[in-house]
Amino acid sequence: MLRALILCPMIWLVSAASALSDARMSVLVDVLKLPEAAAILSDEGLNQAQELNEDMLDGQGGPGWALQIAHIYEPALMVELVRAELERELSGDLLEEVINFFATNQGTQIIDLENAARRAIQDADVEKAARARYTTLKDSDDPRLEMIGKYVESGDMISRNVTSALNSNYQFLRGLVEGGAFEMSEEEMLKDAAGDIEESTADTTEWLFGYLLLAYHPLPDVDLKAYIAFTDSPAGQALNRALFEGFGKAYEDISYALGRAVALNMTAEEL
Repeated sequence: MLRALILCPMIWLVSAASALSDARMSVLVDVLKLPEAAAILSDEGLNQAQELNEDMLDGQGGPGWALQIAHIYEPALMVELVRAELERELSGDLLEEVINFFATNQGTQIIDLENAARRAIQDADVEKAARARYTTLKDSDDPRLEMIGKYVESGDMISRNVTSALNSNYQFLRGLVEGGAFEMSEEEMLKDAAGDIEESTADTTEWLFGYLLLAYHPLPDVDLKAYIAFTDSPAGQALNRALFEGFGKAYEDISYALGRAVALNMTAEEL
């Protein structure tokens, strides 16, 4: 009994510390507005899934396809995967630094601008205009483009986005093959998923710079410089790794499930 009485306070302390950590992580998820970002990406995915329905299922997916896709692109699933990576990368002072930055008016504005631009660029005309603006500026000494270039370089964003896209392509093919829609060897899937790396890199660069120029256009230079300084800090680097890992895993899971769903519908049609 005495031993139990001695251990109980320690158990309570561990439990309290865990609860506090969970609470602070929930605060981080809130200040980063991850549920809003996930909802935007889900809408983006649903639109792309409709194109898949037209291209691979001759538009015959129907209500069953719609239900499958809604489950695959469930925003809460994305948030949980990203949160798990945030917990892996951020704790203690690093966690507090990220919360403190994005809890400010400056940090809130940055998140709002990024989300608004991601929503807007889903429109084909907006995307075309954003890409065109980057193409016009890319060989110039435009100071805003230079700042965004530093931001992109700091986060290794081109390479990470290209890698994420290739991994997602591979998982989609794996879902198709394992779902019985096609027969491909591992080597063939890897080759097909990779495609033209140079072309993928060029396309990713154009889209990313176009998006960031659109997102940060209203942001004063002093605020953009402060954001770049934050992203260069240990806390900013840890956050960047967590977001890329979390959303990367989410997209890989989504891509595989999407491939399986397409395969299921294709084989059902054949029957």
